[in-house]
Amino acid sequence: MRGDNEQQAAMYSYISPEQRVPADHPLRPLRKMTDEIFKQLSPRFDQLYSRVGRPSIAPERLLRALLLQVLYSVRSERMLMEQLQYNLLFRWFVGLNMDDAVWDATTFTKNRDRLLRGEIAEEFFAAVLSLARSQELLSDEHFTVDGTLVEGWASLKSFQPKDKGRRGSGDDKPDDPGNPTVNFHGQKRSNETHQSTTDEDLRLFKKTKGSEAKLAYQGHVLMEHRNGLVVNATLTKASGTAEREAALALLGKRSRRRTLAADKAYDTQAFIAELRTIKVTPHVAQNDKRPGGSAIDQRTTRHPGYAVSQRQRKRVEEIFGWLKTVALLRKTRHRGQQLVGWIFKFATAAYNLVRIRNLTAVT
Repeated sequence: MRGDNEQQAAMYSYISPEQRVPADHPLRPLRKMTDEIFKQLSPRFDQLYSRVGRPSIAPERLLRALLLQVLYSVRSERMLMEQLQYNLLFRWFVGLNMDDAVWDATTFTKNRDRLLRGEIAEEFFAAVLSLARSQELLSDEHFTVDGTLVEGWASLKSFQPKDKGRRGSGDDKPDDPGNPTVNFHGQKRSNETHQSTTDEDLRLFKKTKGSEAKLAYQGHVLMEHRNGLVVNATLTKASGTAEREAALALLGKRSRRRTLAADKAYDTQAFIAELRTIKVTPHVAQNDKRPGGSAIDQRTTRHPGYAVSQRQRKRVEEIFGWLKTVALLRKTRHRGQQLVGWIFKFATAAYNLVRIRNLTAVT
């Protein structure tokens, strides 16, 4: 018999969101892990908020919503708020009841900026790393470092001379004041003389010869070799030396000897010497085409561990691939190094949560 197509709105629902989400849903382990982390961060949250006044968005709910934005590739806070209006799974994960009102997108952004000023991304990342360490998922001896371009939220047309008196050939008679046609042919543009009027922290940069120059930042990660988890991450202005400078900053100073794998871009005499100074064995890929030859000699390459590091270091591309496709960091949606860096660090923490869930899944 054909079923009835008439829809009648029910006044009450007797099934809670908790019952509607399947017991084996992949978000359940993430919700459990984040609950443990937020208990640790609760005293820190108390320091960020006043004891009087109008209640803000609970930081736990705000961070869970940001996690959903990363995990489900939601392009903007406005789209995220729209999803929270009708997506039952999102409401359950964030901690909203069926009748709870969803926040205004502008209010959500302002509350996120409070966490930005409180450096919560750093502490959230550290708490995720502590969770992985408690489950013995991290290596303390073998690491890989690498960097990638994060394209900025700005047009090349915004890359204008710092001297306002200088104008390009396309600025004399713009055909469209809102989006003029600009001809850069014959103009010499560099980061010393030009900067973006949209985001002053962006730099014109290309990572390889022959590739297109873009206004971008550089994101850097330090990966351990046991399970491919990110143990440190940062975002810097793009430059030819940023990768090596960031690598030393990410490593820090420890008394225990470690190994560090990296690609050919890190094969310089100064960088290798600095690694040996801080008791790090450089398992860097040899660049024989560099003037003066490679800084990596046979005392390193003859060791069996060098070949292992060269195989393991390629896993760092999985991290960058996830960040650029799932977390939508191929082209950032934000402006300013501080905010983009906050988002980058938070996204790497989300990646670690997914890896921990997969590594600890009961089969």
